[in-house]
Amino acid sequence: MLPTSLSPVHSSSLYSPSLFPFSPFPSSSSSSSFSSFSSSSVSLEPSSHRLCSLRLYNNAHLRITYKSNGLKLNCSLKEPLKVMISGAPASGKGTQCELIVRKFGLVHISTGDLLRAEVSSGTEIGNKAKEFMNAGRLVPDEVVTAMVTARLSREDAKENGWLLDGYPRSFNQAQSLQSLKIIPDVYIVLDVPDEILIDRCIGRRLDPVTGKIYHLKSFPPETEEIKARLITRPDDTEEKVKSRLEIYKQNADAISTTYSHIMKKIDGNHPKEVVFEVIDSILSQVQKDKETKMKLGKSNPSTSVQDNWRGIPTKLNNIPHSRDIRKYFYEDVLQATQRAINDGRTRLKVEINIPELNPEMDVYRIGTLMELVRSLALSFADDGKHVKVCVQGSMGEGALAGMPLQLAGTRKILEFMDWGEYEAMGTFINIGSIGGKEVDEQDDLFILVAPQNAVGNCIIDDLRAMTDAAGDRPVILINPRLKDLPASSGIMQTMGRDKRLEYASSFENCYFFRLLYYAGTQYPIMGALRMSYPYRYELYKRVDDPSGKEKYVILSTFPEKPSTDEVNDAFEGKPRNESKKALGFWGFLSGIF
Repeated sequence: MLPTSLSPVHSSSLYSPSLFPFSPFPSSSSSSSFSSFSSSSVSLEPSSHRLCSLRLYNNAHLRITYKSNGLKLNCSLKEPLKVMISGAPASGKGTQCELIVRKFGLVHISTGDLLRAEVSSGTEIGNKAKEFMNAGRLVPDEVVTAMVTARLSREDAKENGWLLDGYPRSFNQAQSLQSLKIIPDVYIVLDVPDEILIDRCIGRRLDPVTGKIYHLKSFPPETEEIKARLITRPDDTEEKVKSRLEIYKQNADAISTTYSHIMKKIDGNHPKEVVFEVIDSILSQVQKDKETKMKLGKSNPSTSVQDNWRGIPTKLNNIPHSRDIRKYFYEDVLQATQRAINDGRTRLKVEINIPELNPEMDVYRIGTLMELVRSLALSFADDGKHVKVCVQGSMGEGALAGMPLQLAGTRKILEFMDWGEYEAMGTFINIGSIGGKEVDEQDDLFILVAPQNAVGNCIIDDLRAMTDAAGDRPVILINPRLKDLPASSGIMQTMGRDKRLEYASSFENCYFFRLLYYAGTQYPIMGALRMSYPYRYELYKRVDDPSGKEKYVILSTFPEKPSTDEVNDAFEGKPRNESKKALGFWGFLSGIF
């Protein structure tokens, strides 16, 4: 049974230092000395002739530091590209790899070449691969992935960038690379019609003397003598080509689910020069974007697994959570929120449904929610920002009053909490309610505690008034539930519903965490879904080690929050493009996810 119940539980290394004299009026020889920096941006400000120290940082900047007033030289090297390329047999992938390497200087990494090199060198990985090859079996994914990882870790690949050719070839291989933080900037796919590919293959001929490949139509041999000795390769028959194409398509579809957000599909049924013009344009733009992000100091949104993230903590079904687990989630939320605000995002929401904060369970610890709010508020206050913490009060009056969930007394709890020794409360942090009148000129950002609709009442009007008054100042919703709830007359469900839902959707997730269970249960935990701005949604599976310990292993990533069916397909290892109609439990759960 699959986990269909998506219940909301729950400085770069120094490379080469040197010293060199620099003249403000360079001669022809000094100009030529800068030819190696043709790909760099250089800005000069004339000044006196001084010595400067030069440090070249791997994958970063050329940094010049002067010991006295001298020329200021800012030289930024190109960010190394990380490229994957895929294509069916005879799609022209090998030719395009040669052109890419020639233009961009990337290290070309082919698993076939790697395999032969490791085996011939007699390395530990090579010997292990040889055992399988001698037995007529496929080399396991973990062995091939280890080879690729080792090659990518070498200095030339780090410094110059890399072009990974024809790998990964399966969904599991792609996910293994993701978990190892080997993530490309772009995934290029050469798309050629089947009939063209078959014609290219069955028309190929090999010269056994020179090893040169010819084609009877498009690239015939130069002489009759060469033509007479040409042979057909064993795998270039029509039957075998069709079989290889089918296998390639199945693997390519599975892999594309991992790289869909960075995939560039190119029509390969054109002359090689035309195809490369398109590839050249794509890679040049990707490189330009990387350099821009590097200058701005922004994170790369295409990265799925964050470098300094510690992974999902274990034993999350144990309630109450330990302080370490609570602190872990507070820090995780804080980092995502800070990144979003630093990137200029102003309408944010945090959805963190660890078991203690799941209102559908028998325990809803308001103290845990308030600790999270305090952690966020104090952190922003430490940066000198004035924070308004707004708690949702009763909506309506008298018999029409409505208080959602367990929020009664929340404001009092906040007022009595420990806000540190520096008197942040009352100076940098103030408590208010949700509404336009609560927005003061000195407020820099607003944290809204659990804004939710109650039966027969809607918070969205008050919330909209507040965001209108806040303007471009950040507003952060903590665990909002802004879906319409029924009133006794049913009026709330119909009047203005579209506009209310449109407004609610204008807030973007900067953090999302949800545990996954069997349908209709809250135990055992099957996995988790997590998103931390600006990264993708990451789907994890919980597994038990033989020692009895548990861990979370990444299964897939998604550019948007996945549906229940997409989660189930990932657990089964199915390609995402297999559409199916949700039935029974599946249909119900996909609706509430």
